[in-house]
Amino acid sequence: MFKELISFLIENKKWWLIPPVIVFIIFGFLVVFSSSSAVSPFIYML
Repeated sequence: MFKELISFLIENKKWWLIPPVIVFIIFGFLVVFSSSSAVSPFIYML
C-alpha cells in the first residue's frame, strides 16, 4: 500500500503531497505507540 502511494505520487508529479503524507504517518505512529505506554497522559494534554 505504501509503495503504491509513493509510485502514484511520483508518476503524477504530486511532490507537494509528500510532506503531508509523512506528517500523517508520524502522527499515526505517535497515536499507536503512545496509547500503550506511560507517556499517553502527557500526549493527550497536547
